[in-house]
Amino acid sequence: MLRVYEMALKTWSDWLEVHVNRTKTKLFFVSMSPTHQSAKEWGETSRENCYKETEPITKEGYWGNGSDPKMMRLVENVLDGLKVRGLDVQILNITQLSEYRKEGHPSTYRKQWEPLTEEQASNPSSFADCIHWCLPGVPDVWNELLYAYIFQQ
Repeated sequence: MLRVYEMALKTWSDWLEVHVNRTKTKLFFVSMSPTHQSAKEWGETSRENCYKETEPITKEGYWGNGSDPKMMRLVENVLDGLKVRGLDVQILNITQLSEYRKEGHPSTYRKQWEPLTEEQASNPSSFADCIHWCLPGVPDVWNELLYAYIFQQ
């Protein structure tokens, strides 16, 4: 699978090199957003996922199962290659930063696309949303990082 991503990144970087006006354009690559779908990842055995989590993960260097440090290194290598060819793409690495925030999901409080079944309503952790983020919260930090970087220049 890593090979497929590598080929896609190569195609993307080739396209950028040809089509981007380097004097007028700033490029940013935002790394992937992590999920918190299995509480076992952070040592929780009494829960299935991030439902009812109220504290962030405090273990320094924590990486969940849904994030792939090898993929991050691959992206960084491709972006370094673009720099060498004169195209500067800044990476906003939000992956590990967001890994710590297992309590930052809307869980069961988001609007459901379909009304909950009686079975779902009786077991909220079965439909907890461990992929999307609550606002204000984690995505606001991503935006603050981007804002700070742009105005630092």
